[in-house]
Amino acid sequence: MTLTDMGKRAKDVSRILNTLGSREKNMGLEEAARALLDNEEEILTANKEDCDKAEAGGMNQGLLDRLRLTPARVQAMADGLLQVASLDDPVGEVLSMKLRPNGLQIGQKRVPLGVIGMIYEARPNVTADAFGLCFKSGNAVILKGGSDALSSNRAIVEALRTGLSRVGLPEDSLQLIEDTSRETTKELMRLNRYIDVLIPRGGAGLIRAVVENSTIPVIETGTGNCHVYVDETADLQMALDIIFNAKTQRIGVCNACESLLVHRKIAERFLPMLKKRLDEKKVEIRGDEDACAMVPGFVPATEEDWGREYLDYILSLKIVDSVDEAISHINTYNTGHSESIVTSDYFNAQKFLNEVDAAAVYVNASTRFTDGNEFGFGAEIGISTQKLHARGPMGLKELTTTKYIIYGDGQIR
Repeated sequence: MTLTDMGKRAKDVSRILNTLGSREKNMGLEEAARALLDNEEEILTANKEDCDKAEAGGMNQGLLDRLRLTPARVQAMADGLLQVASLDDPVGEVLSMKLRPNGLQIGQKRVPLGVIGMIYEARPNVTADAFGLCFKSGNAVILKGGSDALSSNRAIVEALRTGLSRVGLPEDSLQLIEDTSRETTKELMRLNRYIDVLIPRGGAGLIRAVVENSTIPVIETGTGNCHVYVDETADLQMALDIIFNAKTQRIGVCNACESLLVHRKIAERFLPMLKKRLDEKKVEIRGDEDACAMVPGFVPATEEDWGREYLDYILSLKIVDSVDEAISHINTYNTGHSESIVTSDYFNAQKFLNEVDAAAVYVNASTRFTDGNEFGFGAEIGISTQKLHARGPMGLKELTTTKYIIYGDGQIR
């Protein structure tokens, strides 16, 4: 089947999905979740094939962790679909209704985007999340995953489509492009006749290529050079726990901490504690000149380190003299994703919240919470680091647009 054929099918299906009520969509999601669990063995077998190939090809541990599925992760995909089913349906919501002097009633109504295209890398769980959110918000979706996860994605999509067919809903609500060549990717990025929005999710190279080459409107999901700033008034044990979680809980995710800033007044006391804690996971700390002078074992950082998303057990570290310097450094090098301050000072906390330019800004919490499920969205189709039309984790509402609805009784202009 050609991409044009897939686009036509998706456009036709999107018109059907626009007419479905919440009950029908929820039935589809529940049956799709059941089909994932029914086909768990096939999905895990396919995923093992992908993981074996990736490991033999030298894929790093962070990316392997993203690729690997387990029974618990398959269950989590199914649970995510059920959670999306339990959420309020945004489609049809009337946002406002105003009466004009001429008697016209003018309002706005939330409607699906239509057909969503998604290009993503080795994250097979994204396949189920993207389907669930697009389906509940009334959108057809065309997915193009990376070659590393092709077998996994094929098995997951087959299960999801089976679930839809069991309750008489169109299987083409979800389509997978199995040709992973660059030529096909370029062709997809120009399918603006059929696809309304394109969402890239992956590394910086992928996102940049889509933004620069697509003729379809793009929602840019960003890489994550996320920072934690330890203020001079921070509870040091809290800071250690937050940094340890943000850096090491999962290294291959975009909301992991990659850069650390520490106030000079507490550095000599805090940095030895930090090294001891991160040594538990063998984290390499690349520090500035002052940090390296304070603690033996730190690796000297270069200018390149301040902007790096490592996706590895590596952390950059800079000592700063004030919250203003910390904010300036973050706004210079961050990717607009997630930033956190650990502090007991209310005014510094408020200053950080107000002045740091990022999609999610935390006080005394790990950056790892920037996630659709953690924010109560059931799942996410990505984390937008741009400012139009969505920012942060994108759930159901972010996959809709609005149209004006106008009631009259014979008015003419």
